[in-house]
This record gives sequence, structure tokens and C-alpha cells, in this order.
Amino acid sequence: MNINSMVALQAELENALLRIDKNKVKDILTTAFQNESPFHLVEILIVPVLEKIGLGWENGEYSLSQVYMSGRICEEMVDLILPPSDPSRIMQPKMAIVTFEDYHILGKRIVYSALRASGFEISNFGQMQSDELVERTTQEKVKILLISTLMLPSALHIKQLITRLKEKGNQIKVIVGGAPFNFDSQLWHEVGADGYGASAPEAVKTVRRMLGELL
Repeated sequence: MNINSMVALQAELENALLRIDKNKVKDILTTAFQNESPFHLVEILIVPVLEKIGLGWENGEYSLSQVYMSGRICEEMVDLILPPSDPSRIMQPKMAIVTFEDYHILGKRIVYSALRASGFEISNFGQMQSDELVERTTQEKVKILLISTLMLPSALHIKQLITRLKEKGNQIKVIVGGAPFNFDSQLWHEVGADGYGASAPEAVKTVRRMLGELL
């Protein structure tokens, strides 16, 4: 695919996603899939468009619902062209995302959809307290754990959580996100996390970097 064709397809996909036109999105990706491998298609088309929409929200151009639905639609489309049985997914280290102690949903769901739409295989642990999270993370041998919090006390408890995970012998990378970390840019360092994502696109970039360190 030449650069002009790619730019045109990206613009067409972006417009379809912002209109929440799932059928148009499917048509675009089905046509593109005829000339590109699934994983390459995700990297050159879906990921850049989702990042652009996410940046548009940060700049006040798009609504949160457009970001959310764009991620959900792309997540569904990626599962069609890059199913869980695909070798590209199977070879990835075990990843999981969790809401820690709090009871918020939307922020974590957007990050989860963005990661799935970017071709990553990731388990959604839902909402968990410390004991349950340590046990499940250890049992499933999770290598990258994304933790979302809404309140500062929950964010501060991550430090103890990471200590407990290490005491269990887990070789794990922890990425944090949520309001407390957005308010204090140094907080993720203070709790001992390995990375921080201020938004869904940033979380995707951080996961890519972590995978490079693990592989």
C-alpha cells in the first residue's frame, strides 16, 4: 500500500468511526485486508486512526463517547481479521487489565478496547482487591499488568500491591493510569510502577515498549 492510499484509507476509517458507522468500517477493513496481512493492517491503519481520535478527544475536538465507540468497533473488527488463535496473539506475553479497589469502569474499558483493537491479547480482570489480584496474577503468570484507579487511596495502595507481587516471585511489569496519576505526574514513580499511561493511546505505546523489553 503506497503512502497516498494509506492516508486516504486512514481518513476514510476515521470518518466512519466518528459517525459510529460499523458497516462502513467493516467495508473499509475488508477491502484493505485483501492486500495486507492482518497484523500489518492493524499497525498501519487501525492503530494510527485510534491514536488520532484519542488525541482529538484530548484537544476537545471529539466526545468521550466517540473515543469509546471507536475502540469498541475496532476491537470487534480486529477479532474478525486477527482472531485469538492467530500466532501473532499466541506468542505475546500474558497481559491483564484491572480496576484496583475502585468501582469505575469507563476509563479502563476504553484502554482495554484500544489494546484489543491494536492486536494485543489481554485479559480483563474486572474490579479486584489486593488479595484476589495477587493470587490471580500469580496463578496466570501475568507478565504485564495494567492497573486503573480513580481515587488517590487506591493509587497509593499499588505500592504495597507491587511489593506483594514481587515477594511471590512474579517477574512482572506494572503500568498504571487514572485520575490520581494524571494529577501528579510523579506518582507512578512513587508507587513503584514500571510505566504510566495518561490516555488510551499512551497506554498502547507503553505496552509496546514493555513488550520490547520482555521479548
